[in-house]
Amino acid sequence: MRSERRVIFQVLAWVLLLNLALLCIAPSVLAKSLAKDAGLPSPLPSLQQLVDRAQPGDTIVLTEEKYAGPVIVNKKLKIDGRGTAILSNDTAEAAIRIQAAGVTLRGINILQHPAGGESAAIAVHANEAILEDVKIRTAGFGILLRDADHAAIRDNVISWLPAEDTADTKLGQKGNGIDLYNSHHYRIEQNTIAGMRDGIYLENSHRGNVNNNRLYSSRYGIHCMYVEKTQIHNNQGEFNMTGAMIMGVRDIHVYDNVFTKQSSNVNSQGILLFDVQNSVIERNLVEGNRVGIYIELSKDNQLIENAIIRNFIGIQFKQAEDNKVQANDFVANVIEAEATNSGENEIHGNYWDSAQGLDLNNDGISEIPYAINPFYQQLIAKTPAFQLFFQSPGMTFLSDMYADDREHWTTDSGPRMKINPLSAMPALSSGDAGEVKVLSDQTFILIIASLLLGTAIITIIYSGVSKS
Repeated sequence: MRSERRVIFQVLAWVLLLNLALLCIAPSVLAKSLAKDAGLPSPLPSLQQLVDRAQPGDTIVLTEEKYAGPVIVNKKLKIDGRGTAILSNDTAEAAIRIQAAGVTLRGINILQHPAGGESAAIAVHANEAILEDVKIRTAGFGILLRDADHAAIRDNVISWLPAEDTADTKLGQKGNGIDLYNSHHYRIEQNTIAGMRDGIYLENSHRGNVNNNRLYSSRYGIHCMYVEKTQIHNNQGEFNMTGAMIMGVRDIHVYDNVFTKQSSNVNSQGILLFDVQNSVIERNLVEGNRVGIYIELSKDNQLIENAIIRNFIGIQFKQAEDNKVQANDFVANVIEAEATNSGENEIHGNYWDSAQGLDLNNDGISEIPYAINPFYQQLIAKTPAFQLFFQSPGMTFLSDMYADDREHWTTDSGPRMKINPLSAMPALSSGDAGEVKVLSDQTFILIIASLLLGTAIITIIYSGVSKS
């Protein structure tokens, strides 16, 4: 009898121990099972727990499909999502906040849902961070750097994540794709950013390198404020309000960029320079913008070998002085140049497709200066409907007759006879000849005149003879 009781007590003890083990060792398994039985979503594994258990210098490889944020990284770690792991954050905190130097994030997909304030997918507050191959969809900011030097941000994709229950968000209400403040010696390269307020925003951040980024459908593709000694090159911007907004900067180099189709707003520009000094803007292609290059309150800059094509206004000066504009190509712009209260700019050796030059010594430079006639510009400023008559025979005739205040016209002292062979406009050059595949003024006028003459003859034949 006693032996039977002993067996029963032993069985009960083992059952109690087994239940206790299940409750202590595998709560997540039970929770998932209960959630499944109840038809509820399973809780996501916590990335923060993995970070907390890791030792400085460790590499965390994410093996689950999806993790929950937010996460604070306060030790030097490498976190590798292998391109498949998803970090989802439904809080107002940054999905990942980096507070230790030398942290590397690679191959993670981040969904940052809430907006407001500086809610961001990644917020970096430490030096030497490396962020690469990260795909971000955010309802706030993409990547924020604050007082974080020597960062490398490369090969990332950042786009806007609209809320399901709201209409299209205005650009001014969105966050920036990559946003730096007081962060120096950075490299931002080969990122693709679309649909944000500004693609890349730099403020009080010096000695950086921004190159080979693709920037679409934002307010400003690249926006610089109070930046010095920075290189911006080989970037491409399309369908933004302005391709590159460069403001309050010194000693920067903007070169080999392509900014096209910035024309959705009356203030759209390919490149805008405001309060810029001692900087070089060269070999950029600005095409199909409302204004190709806009320069205001800027001095001692060099604009060299840029291709300025098919813009409504090619280049526009406003209170800009002592700038050198040399060896640029101006082709098929409605208004080639416009200047207001801008004197002492050195404009020489540019190619203007409408200029009639004369090269007596065969050096490729015309001995006849090219003064840009402001007649059409002044006419459409008063009556915009006259844009319909652009390059018509009558408009050309009236423009040729206009000579008022000629000494104050924007003038190239020695226009170039041919396009620069190194110009960034292959679609318009004819190879070895280096000549532009656009109709000359004479050819265009001849075609229009022939069409008008043919229309008049047909009208006379069919309606000018009375029927008996």
